[in-house]
Amino acid sequence: MKVILLQELKGKGGEGDIVDVTRGFANNYLLPQKMAVEATPGNLKQLEQRKHNIAKREETRIANAEALKAQLDAATVKIDAKVGEEGQLFGSVTAQMIADAIQNDLGVEVDRRRIEIGSPIKTAGQHKVTVSLYRDIKGTVTALVGVDEAPVAEEEVVAEEAPAEIVVEAEESDVDPEYLEEVSE
Repeated sequence: MKVILLQELKGKGGEGDIVDVTRGFANNYLLPQKMAVEATPGNLKQLEQRKHNIAKREETRIANAEALKAQLDAATVKIDAKVGEEGQLFGSVTAQMIADAIQNDLGVEVDRRRIEIGSPIKTAGQHKVTVSLYRDIKGTVTALVGVDEAPVAEEEVVAEEAPAEIVVEAEESDVDPEYLEEVSE
């Protein structure tokens, strides 16, 4: 069955393309989701009239994708994950984690389904991740995978300082100095 696509369909084509799909795929998915219309003579005539508008939108999408590609290629995002001995992660880094890191670090929203990891990321360090932006335009972002050590260090410092604060408070009160020496030892 021939249909006219109203939006990009991965593996089939882009807006305004006339593609041949199975009748079930068209009737059960494309037409109800308003992703395509049947390629009737009337719809083909309307398509010819809209070709100019479709070409403008296509140019805009390609320009935006190229700009985003340049931004992603130059970017490095940090992904916090728990790391065990020898740099092995507890679990692996998911596409959603990468999408969230891109959103937080760059302010760019990327659909997790467009992130191509390849093999699972299970080690700490730098990893190249490909993001499919539009048709054949793909950006590559560098992901630094590891856990941030700062919060753990701060908690240890607070725990070490707590007994000293108690001793200071005890010295200011009317406690026997011999008792303080026993406690501090």
